[in-house]
Parts: sequence; C-alpha cells; structure tokens
Amino acid sequence: MSAMKNQQEGPVRRESGSKRRVRVRPVLIASVAGCAVLGGVLVLLPRERSAERVPPSSGALAMEAISSGVPAALPGLTELIEERRQAVRTHPKDATSWAVLGAAYVERGRRLADPAYYPRAEKALRMSLSVRPRRNTRALEGLAALSNARRDFPAARRWSEAALKLEPRRWTTYPLLIDAYTGLGEYTAAKRTLDRLTGLRSGPAVLARAAAVYRDRGWREDAAASLADAAAGARAPAEQAAYLERAGQLAFERGDLDVALRHFREAVRLDPDQFAAWAGQGRALAALGRTTEALNAYRAALAGQPCPQYALELGELYESLGMPEAARVRYGLLRERVRRAAAGGADEELVLGRFEADHGDPKAAVRRLRAEWKRQPATEVADALGWALYRAGEPEEALRFALTATDTERGGGVLDAASMYHRGMIEQELNRHGAARRHLTKALRINPHFSPLHAPAARTATEALGEPPDEGVPEMNGEAR
Repeated sequence: MSAMKNQQEGPVRRESGSKRRVRVRPVLIASVAGCAVLGGVLVLLPRERSAERVPPSSGALAMEAISSGVPAALPGLTELIEERRQAVRTHPKDATSWAVLGAAYVERGRRLADPAYYPRAEKALRMSLSVRPRRNTRALEGLAALSNARRDFPAARRWSEAALKLEPRRWTTYPLLIDAYTGLGEYTAAKRTLDRLTGLRSGPAVLARAAAVYRDRGWREDAAASLADAAAGARAPAEQAAYLERAGQLAFERGDLDVALRHFREAVRLDPDQFAAWAGQGRALAALGRTTEALNAYRAALAGQPCPQYALELGELYESLGMPEAARVRYGLLRERVRRAAAGGADEELVLGRFEADHGDPKAAVRRLRAEWKRQPATEVADALGWALYRAGEPEEALRFALTATDTERGGGVLDAASMYHRGMIEQELNRHGAARRHLTKALRINPHFSPLHAPAARTATEALGEPPDEGVPEMNGEAR
C-alpha cells in the first residue's frame, strides 16, 4: 500500500519528533517547597552541591515507566518489586504501593513469559482494591493490564472501562482499552479509542500504540513512521528497545529482512533483556539462510523468555532443516509452557491451536480454536481456526473463516503472508484455482520468507497451479482469471 493510499484511507496526525520529546529541566533547590522527580521520588541535594543531580535508582526509573505506560527494564522491575514488598509489609493499608506492586508483577511476568507472576499480581491488585475500594483507578488499570497479559480480553475491556468511568481523562487507561478491543476483534472501537487518546496526549508511548492500530488496519507505512518517531523520542533504553523490536516486526512482515535484522540487533544492544528482539533476530536470520546464527538467537530468546510462540517457531525451523528430534524437544517445551500459562490464569489456546493444526491433532485444534473464537473473535483467531478446519479435512467451513480473516471491511485490514497462504491453500483444495493462485502469489509477494516450513509449500503450490490462462479464458472450475 503506497503512502498516498494510506493518506487517503486513514489520515495520520503525527507531530514532529522534536515536539514530542520531553525536556528535563534542571532541578532548582532554593525556595521551592517540593517537586516530583521520576516515580514521585523527591531528591533533595545539599546546598553546596545544588548544581549536581543524583541519578535516579533503577527502581525509580521502573516506577516512572509503569506510571507512564511504557516498557520497564528488568533490573529496575526487580528493585521496584522488592521496594514495594517492603512498603506493604510496613504499611499494609497503603493502597498505592499494593497497586504498584501488582503492576510490576504483571510487567515482569510479561517480560519473562512467566505466568507464575500473574496470581501474585492479582492478589496485590485486589488487596489494593480492598484497602481503597472507591476511586482506585491505578488498581483498575493494573487489573486491565493483567487481563491483557493473560489474553483475557473481555475482562481487560471491563476493567479498562471501569477505570475510564472514574477518570475519563486519564490517558494511561486508553492503551489498555485499545489492546482489549484489538484482542476482541473490535478494530473500529480500537481506532475510535486511539482518536480519543491522541486528543489527550502525545509522545512516544502514544505513537507506539498508534502504530499498532495502524498496522492492524493495514497502514504499514504509517505504522513504521510512528514507531520511528516513538523510538527517537524514547527516554530510556528499555523503552527505545521495545519500539525498535516492534519496528523490526513490521519490517519482517513486509519481507524487508535487512531492515528487520538491523532493528532487532539495535534493540538487543540497547536492552539485552529484550528477548522478543532475540526471537526476531532468529526469524530474520533464518529467512536470510543464516541458520546457525538463527538457531543461536532463538535459543537466547527461549532462555530468557520461554514463550510458546518462540518454541513453535524454533521447532518449525528445526523441522525445515530435517532435524525432527530437535523439533520435538521444542514442541514439548511449547506444551509445558502452555500448561504453566493455564496454571497462572493465562490463555495460550491460540498458539496451541496453531501447533496442533500442523504438528499434532487438527481436530483437537478445531475444538480449542472454536472456543477461542466464541470468546474473543479477533482476525488472528479466525485465521488459525480456518487453517485448523482445512487441516482437519473441512475446507468448505475453513474458507468461511479464511475469508473473515482477510476481510478488510471488518476493520482488521492487515493482510499478512501467512493468512494469504492459508486462504490460497484452502481455495486450492476447493478447486478455486484462480483465487488460490492470486492469494498464494500475494503471500509470497508480501514476504517470500514468512515461514521456513510454509513459504516453500506456498512456492510448490503456486508452481503446481501453473500460469494463469490467457485473458478472457475461464478457469476449469468456471472462475475467471
């Protein structure tokens, strides 16, 4: 989609990077009665050293990040959690400390793909609500973030809406509600909520959230530009690394492998704990044919953040290399992590359904994904369910879901290579050769290296379909070119 087309379909309102940067003014120690520094920590300096400034602790930086809705560094989260645990032991009626502790647990669990933190987070956040049952927006936000992390998007929407009812102008709640709407497949509502957010606030965190909405609507150039501005305006390495990792994902989706790899590597340089960027490196390096490096990058990602999606990707890479035993080990890890997620109240049914469809029991995949679709019908669930139905031998029903997954009218306009491949293979099975050829070709045009297993299968299927007929000559099944 060209930049001109993006402007026609969805005008983008972006400020210059210079306007979004937040300048830190020198702290004046004189007659000022009090001023808030990062995370609400007041740093008082001796008069004779008033020109010097003591750097904030990593815990204070993590506190600022959580309060501002931006990614926090893992060491800072560790320090912040310990600080708040001490605080609630000393002052068990401190609702704010309980809420901060819960939010820090959520972020640490998300960064480490460790769902064991989620029950602790829920306990702390509910304790905050029990201490302060009214007008406790911070605790409600924490519960919304926890629900999003667990992929419980209906609950995330309820908690976010409750928080906004209390404080409609509290901008940090809006990104949580956008995530919930996206997970529920309510893309129009997500865009409407983004518009309200941008009316209240600008800056890197808002730009990054806007980029996610633009990507979901198929406005990839706008998404990339917003992420570039967000990364340029980020104030901390962990925040900048997170935005660069997302920029790398966008570049990979459009098949721009060198750019993707550059973004992923810079993200890891800034924050070695940015494990999603390690996985991104594995994805890009595998596509570039640098398999040894790709395997090492994936192993680093799984060592720090053993999420099921990375295990699936690494398993498929091993499978593509003719190493089935190594693949089975990673698939075993996937199953174990899904079980652990369920124990922590997290939902990994989508990735498990994808795995079962291709490497396990397709009928079990259909059962799991039907339930997921009923609960939270996002386009990615429609795509996975359609593919599972195809693998289970039900191509007619599979096509209905494949059409839903690639229907830009629903508001989820991102047409990725995998969903195009799935639709094309289903259409080929139904002898809709013209449509199959178009969608398989489109998949390879979007990203010819979208999967080490499925991209070669797409090429093989396209070659088997052959060249399209001459202009005006109908296909064998009656479909025109």
